[in-house]
Amino acid sequence: QVQLVESGGGLVQAGGSLRLSCAASGRTFSSYSMGWFRQAPGKEREFVAAINWGGSTYYADSVKGRFTISRDNGKNTVYLQMNSLKPEDTAVYYCAADRSLRVLTTTHDFGSWGQGTQVTVSS
Repeated sequence: QVQLVESGGGLVQAGGSLRLSCAASGRTFSSYSMGWFRQAPGKEREFVAAINWGGSTYYADSVKGRFTISRDNGKNTVYLQMNSLKPEDTAVYYCAADRSLRVLTTTHDFGSWGQGTQVTVSS
């Protein structure tokens, strides 16, 4: 298991940008597949973006072209750059990790989760 701590959430107006960060513990971060999920009030947690050890990425259709996931293995950190934010992006955003070579995209794939960071987009 790896410990994950998210940061960077906040309140932003529609059309604005935020960058979320997820810092991971451990010395084997580079071998982990990482993902971002979000959960709005009254809704199930949903996939947002994922990146594997080699840098391959995958995005939910709802964020494609607006969000970018990246990782810095030297800093044990994964990022989610969010541009052109919309009110419907409002949610708690969670970072997730699991040891895999594949790009993972479902909640069942991930064994480690952060505590979440709130993102609120005002109209």
